[in-house]
Amino acid sequence: MKKLSQYTDPAPEGDLKEYLPLHRAALKGNWEEAKRILDNDPGGLTKGIDVYSSSALHIAVGTGKAIHFVGKLVAAMPEELLAVTDDIGNTALSIAATVGNRVAATILVSKKPDLLYIPNDFGFFPVQVAALFARKDTLRYLISVTKDDFGVNPYAGSKGLELLHFVIEADYFDIALELVRRYPDLAKLKPPCIPSALEKISTKKSVFCTERRFNFWERFIASHKTLRTQLTNAGYDMESNPQNSQSGIESLHAKLWKLVGKLGVIKSIKEKSLLKLQALEFVRHLCNEIDGLMSFDEAKDMYFDAIMIAAEVGIHEVVAEIVDIFPSAFFSRFAGLRQTILHVAVKNRSEHVYNLIYQMSDHKYLRAGQEDSNGNNVLHLAGKLAPSHKLNEISGAALQMRREIQWYKRKEKQGRKITQDGFHRGAQDLERRREKWMKDTSNSCMIAAALIVTVMFAAAITVPGGNDGSDGYPIFSKNGAFIVFAISDAVSLFTSTTSLLMFLAILTSRYAEEELLFPLFVDLVYSTYGPGIFAKQSDRPSY
Repeated sequence: MKKLSQYTDPAPEGDLKEYLPLHRAALKGNWEEAKRILDNDPGGLTKGIDVYSSSALHIAVGTGKAIHFVGKLVAAMPEELLAVTDDIGNTALSIAATVGNRVAATILVSKKPDLLYIPNDFGFFPVQVAALFARKDTLRYLISVTKDDFGVNPYAGSKGLELLHFVIEADYFDIALELVRRYPDLAKLKPPCIPSALEKISTKKSVFCTERRFNFWERFIASHKTLRTQLTNAGYDMESNPQNSQSGIESLHAKLWKLVGKLGVIKSIKEKSLLKLQALEFVRHLCNEIDGLMSFDEAKDMYFDAIMIAAEVGIHEVVAEIVDIFPSAFFSRFAGLRQTILHVAVKNRSEHVYNLIYQMSDHKYLRAGQEDSNGNNVLHLAGKLAPSHKLNEISGAALQMRREIQWYKRKEKQGRKITQDGFHRGAQDLERRREKWMKDTSNSCMIAAALIVTVMFAAAITVPGGNDGSDGYPIFSKNGAFIVFAISDAVSLFTSTTSLLMFLAILTSRYAEEELLFPLFVDLVYSTYGPGIFAKQSDRPSY
């Protein structure tokens, strides 16, 4: 296609000052001022009036506010001049796609539809630019008006796959699903050195693992999403059938959930849960398209890298979907390293993937004993130190070491035993850091525990209100609040003293690995958080 940047007429650096009034008018949307300037200098329509060679139209579209200015300027410009570009080949439509100015995009396309098929200097069409900058509303519009029979097809070949990648990266899985349904060939594209759509979504850990980071209440709300959707749908159906006495209750329940769902926190949880469901549906559709369009060997080439990436990242949902459509994917292994999915999951500490594979089939026993090209089975890999990004998910060297020991012990029960020397060699540095971390933590906490013991002891021997001179009993001894205070003081003194002794025991312990699995770890947690249960009771009640 003929490059239309020939209409660009960038102003020399000295002329930028001359066009400064036009620049201000375009920014402010002052059409009267701009019209006066352009009437005196019609060439200003195509002049680059800033350092990026942007025209007045580029600037007005980029502000996103002066829509009336854009409309009048487009109406005043000849159709061919709408294709003027800036210094990187962006037309005004590409700028509209960049900033998400859908109204301006509609105005431009209605006068010159050819703008949809003019790429910038990076080769990106406006529809790709909107996806790249995650402008969903504008993207939907551009997809609806960008056709595939113009001569230049943004949905075909590497350009189409590039668009799909941008959409996946923006987490617009509903749009991605629409694209693959319209253009099924996108599901099976895998150019050299470019990941397929299935591989791309297999890297989206942030989408699939969001619910794992929910707290208790967030998980509770998320677990009711399906029920809420069913009730809402049922509510609309039941409202049309008032004869059903039960429908009124269910309809009210549905309306209540719909109202509560508009709250900020719950709305955020709904959106995250819905995003995951859309991503799963997209993965399922990709697998079905690959299964229907390709031969067995071609399909294997498509899903092999994707399932290995998902196993490495820890997205068990993608692994489950791929294995469900392609059962032979369970036996995938790297040709050079000879590592199976089980090896990859253990090596990268992807516990959800490991548990999924372990529950799928008894073939796991065959895979667990297989050795890779370095002679390592899954137990050897469990004995090696986890990748740094996995270790850093847990705070503190002691807790990191505990997690590593748990992995090793779990695989030791499920696989054949080997000497622990391999585990020791892989975790020597972590062992040193673990011992230092526990000593430093215990020393710091002992100071706080000693202060708490001092305060609690003083509170225990000090009687609020004093004693009765006649019998020596506390004046408030028959007051219920005093009894609660005395018991709280006693329990707090006991727990803080116990905490102090436990920290002392930790300091003098031998820091053995088997102690880290339960006793030493429990000591550390209890000593740190135990006294806090009763610490607030030190506030004396008023009498």
